[in-house]
Amino acid sequence: MKEIETPLQVRFSDTDMYGHVNNINIQSYFDMGKCDYITKVFGIPMMTSVKTGLIQKCNSNIFEAQIRFGENLSVITGVEKIENKSVTFVQRIINKDTGELKSTSSAVLIAYDFSLQQSITVPEEWREEIL
Repeated sequence: MKEIETPLQVRFSDTDMYGHVNNINIQSYFDMGKCDYITKVFGIPMMTSVKTGLIQKCNSNIFEAQIRFGENLSVITGVEKIENKSVTFVQRIINKDTGELKSTSSAVLIAYDFSLQQSITVPEEWREEIL
């Protein structure tokens, strides 16, 4: 299955007084990776009026090592499995200079019809793009 690598920029505002990135900001890094994947692989433009898209049902993160201001980071995003109405994304944040694994994430997103306000079957064209 396809993986997308998204460069990350650690902002000063993401850190505490020790230069350590807060865990809530790490979640936003994973969200950026998912948005990049959805745009590039599914062809769904983010932040537009689309009829169908994906909404997040749940996520789980594991924090392997501290992220500090100034690190050269990327989030790598892929799909672990596709079910009838959901897609499970797997992600990892790495330091591009050292290869150190910083954090991993798994998230389940539901295919959704925004005009009907209900879940739908994952469209076949999305399945084809992932595989």
